Amino acid sequence: MDDARLLKKDLFGEIWLRGSGEDREILRDTRPARWWTRWLARALMRREAAGLLALDGIDGVPRILRYDTEQLGRSYVAGEPMHFARPSSPAYFRDAMRLLRRMHRAGVVHNDLAKEPNLLVRDDGSAAFIDFQLAAYSRGRGRLFRIAAREDIRHLLKHKRTYCPDELTSRELSILARPSGISRVWMGLFKPAYVFITRRIFGWSDREGAGDRGQQP
Repeated sequence: MDDARLLKKDLFGEIWLRGSGEDREILRDTRPARWWTRWLARALMRREAAGLLALDGIDGVPRILRYDTEQLGRSYVAGEPMHFARPSSPAYFRDAMRLLRRMHRAGVVHNDLAKEPNLLVRDDGSAAFIDFQLAAYSRGRGRLFRIAAREDIRHLLKHKRTYCPDELTSRELSILARPSGISRVWMGLFKPAYVFITRRIFGWSDREGAGDRGQQP
């Protein structure tokens, strides 16, 4: 690949940063994935593509540039990850909440906003979200969608509690104090197994991308 830099290589394939300046592209390539994880890599890529296609035209999320059964190219979103930028302005969190509600109205839940590297602070102070591998798109926005959307909101409010605690409203504090039943079951029963599988077997980390902003996985 000309003018390309390998950002990440794991069981699910490779991630490349291609181009420069305004023409930068993040390319997810599942062809190098291990034979026994290739089906999962492509399933996750389909989820990412479905979510981003539903969000086409919304500022603050990547755009799909090209997509087939093996590769997905999306636009690079310039910005600094939350854990580096440490946003303390309530305006940032208002903008992030507006973006999140636009996503939900479009039928997309992110499902991975607990990870700070997935939230960016752009040069103008506005919010952006990346890494839509675990996103879900639903036309009907049924009960499970609404539960997942509430968890998106709760994770964003947890970040606000970390960086801008004095600006939390009483309603936001109430949401933080009441995780969904599914969330409680997940934390108590399934998350330990998830952490073991993803970290010990797949080599993932909850702060993936923290060391290299350019990854934008």
